Amino acid sequence: MKLADALDITLERFAALAAEVALLFPFRFSRPNARKAGSLQAPLAALLFLSLLTQALTVPLNAQSAPLPPGTSIDEPTRSAEAQSSNNPLAQAEAAIESKNFDQARALLDAYLSAHASDARALFDRGFVEDAQDRDTTAASYYRKSIAADPKQFESRLALGLILARQGNRQEAHEQLESATKLEPNPPNPTAKAQAYRALAQLDRTSNPDAAKQELLQALALGPETLADTLLTGEIAEAEGDQVSAETAYRRVLNQQPESSDAAAGLAHVLIAQKKYADAEPLIKAALARDPDDPALNTQLAIVLSAEGKQNEAVTALEKLHEKQPNDTLITGMLADAYTQSGAADQADPLYAHLLKSSPEDPALLTARGENLIRQQRYTDAVTVLQKAVSLKPDDGNAWSSLAFAASESHQYQVVLNSLSARSKYLQETAATYFLWATAYDNLHHTKEAADYYRKFLAAANGSFPDQEWQAKHRLITLGKE
Repeated sequence: MKLADALDITLERFAALAAEVALLFPFRFSRPNARKAGSLQAPLAALLFLSLLTQALTVPLNAQSAPLPPGTSIDEPTRSAEAQSSNNPLAQAEAAIESKNFDQARALLDAYLSAHASDARALFDRGFVEDAQDRDTTAASYYRKSIAADPKQFESRLALGLILARQGNRQEAHEQLESATKLEPNPPNPTAKAQAYRALAQLDRTSNPDAAKQELLQALALGPETLADTLLTGEIAEAEGDQVSAETAYRRVLNQQPESSDAAAGLAHVLIAQKKYADAEPLIKAALARDPDDPALNTQLAIVLSAEGKQNEAVTALEKLHEKQPNDTLITGMLADAYTQSGAADQADPLYAHLLKSSPEDPALLTARGENLIRQQRYTDAVTVLQKAVSLKPDDGNAWSSLAFAASESHQYQVVLNSLSARSKYLQETAATYFLWATAYDNLHHTKEAADYYRKFLAAANGSFPDQEWQAKHRLITLGKE
């Protein structure tokens, strides 16, 4: 065994980054994309959560139905009759939306709004036109104007909430969606109301799984369970630490929809957490055969391959991810760590250096770079980097271990003693640390202390470090202690 390996100069960041990589992919909610006779359709795509991908949800949203504009009531007979008229510009605009003639709809609505600037229905329609064409910012502006004109309009709050969720504005998205659940679609539409609850459950599933569970139950009270609901049930269960229920839910989805890569990713996540890597690998590879560019599945494959000691294959999977997302810091960090673990420290170093440019005060990243420098035998450089790491996080015993080793190899023996003393506050001594104590004292000519630690090393090593044990025995003889 090498002394560096015994000192835990291994990069555990890979597993930690793999857990964090869930944050890589923002929540994604689909935009409105169709209108059925007299009603708008606004499906909600599932959130993409790496290692827990969800199945796409397509839940109809009857945003508005003639003759009543959303948020109004039958107490407006004059307006209703007007909306029914084929000569009415608003009715014509909505007909254009139904036929997906968005340019015509935009022109009609702009003309109408020039004379009816506070018409909540027209403002919602105008936002829908932009939303359907992927213009989130402009769509949100019109939805906000529609809400200002009629704060009780369900449809605009739901549509705005979905856009905000797509944009990663979780707090305001939650506020709008929660407000929507307290309102009623006009005309009544249980499916649309259920969509609002489902969207809330998606937002809350990891940060507040108890609330997500109740929101999903509210949705299910308004309509039948779908496979997407079963998938979400699994995610909520996993967030609560209930791996058994999560696995059951994912397998239920796969039993009914074997080609669901989302359910496969969810089940694989559970199996990885249970360290059932041999079971997870074929599941992930089968899903990748269908979706070869899926970032979640490729990340999971890299995690599994690394855990199984298949470092070269793990590197290949991560290189594929990094090529597609070169600016993603978590993927870059995972690739750097994988290079280090596979013995390609020279390939890892520029990646660590690049990451440190944007995060120069990250102690974990500094430690990883320092340990990689050790693998390149750049010990003096490693000491400098690791000293900064421990100054930022002085309770990291493993970083102190690495610093002690780098200092020993660069003949900075007082730094070795200081590092080992700091390390001892957080970690127990090992044969490797005893040897570092001994050689540091020996080189500083502290004969008694050196002899004491050589003896401790020999007692702890028990044949694990033959080269160092031979050296310790001969130093004891030379020091006149044997």
